[in-house]
Amino acid sequence: MTAAPPRTSGFSAFSLEPFPELQPGDDLATAISEALTRTSTELLDGDVVVVASKVVSIAEKRYVALADVTPSAEAVDLSARTGKPAAVVQLILDHSTEHFLATQRGPIIARHTLGHQLTSAGIDRAGTEGAWLLPEDPDASARTLRDALVAETGAEIAVVIADSDGRADRRGATCISIGAAGTAPLRVSEHAGKRQEETFTDMIAAAAGIILGQRGRGAPVAVLRGIGYTPSDEGVTTMLHHSPAG
Repeated sequence: MTAAPPRTSGFSAFSLEPFPELQPGDDLATAISEALTRTSTELLDGDVVVVASKVVSIAEKRYVALADVTPSAEAVDLSARTGKPAAVVQLILDHSTEHFLATQRGPIIARHTLGHQLTSAGIDRAGTEGAWLLPEDPDASARTLRDALVAETGAEIAVVIADSDGRADRRGATCISIGAAGTAPLRVSEHAGKRQEETFTDMIAAAAGIILGQRGRGAPVAVLRGIGYTPSDEGVTTMLHHSPAG
């Protein structure tokens, strides 16, 4: 059973800016460490570093050229109904186990093979010619990044990988967690005999999303300070109803 973490009565959040524009294969931990040095920022024990999934995908070279994708008849039909390019729709189908349209015109809500229910299966357009897939194993990516940052800074921190995602019941996007290391993904709250499990890393991602979600700012990394959490490497996968597809 997940233990209750230390209480949080307040926290601060800030971005690491300016942050370099990563190229495929760049080392993300190094880029973060250099941004910390440039901004004269030190990570402290207990900090949570929240990273946008797209920069993780860039570092892991998860790019797909749309010209290399052959749309199926189903993808062509969904493209006509939603206005999304057929090649992008095909990528959604290729990386999901099921899908539905939130409205007659979309968006496409898909169950990613990783187990997450995401708008467009988490596929992120890269201009008109390509797309970025999600990291292959976001929890593993979070652990690797956490270990590298701990080794570089000496601070005992947690890492959460956040993805911008829509909701089937409303317009607009929010931020959810798709990977985590160093903090338990669930938080247990108890009051007056009632016990509630909360998707804790999603709340962390949403808090950071106020910073990360501002398009054009080039701020894919945020630090949250003062949050009480239970150290754990369980990962986000452990709180999903659906296990990753084999």
